[in-house]
Amino acid sequence: QVQLVESGGGLVQVGGSLRLSCVFSERTFRRYSMGWFRQAPGKEREFVATINWSGGSTYYADSVKGRFTISRDNAENTVALQMNSLKPEDTAVYYCAADATPLGIATMFEHDYDYWGQGTQVTVSS
Repeated sequence: QVQLVESGGGLVQVGGSLRLSCVFSERTFRRYSMGWFRQAPGKEREFVATINWSGGSTYYADSVKGRFTISRDNAENTVALQMNSLKPEDTAVYYCAADATPLGIATMFEHDYDYWGQGTQVTVSS
């Protein structure tokens, strides 16, 4: 059974940094595009960042562009989200997700993703 396990969330002050990690349980990871999404209290889940299977293509939501960086290590079955210059509006539960289309393009659309982690809380205090 495929599992995605996020870690690295926590409480940080405005302007601080956090690094989220997500471990995928299967070796098929190397063929899948991966994404990060987030859901703030009372809001719908929204796209944050995505990376294609090779790591050669990445896309970001405008709200995080220039502050967040997505990366992956196919040897370790992990995808990471480096978050810098954090703002209170970044407070949310962050989810990693996998698009099981082999060698597909990176996508920002939630419905394209087949597997989801359980989420990790990020709280930015002002």
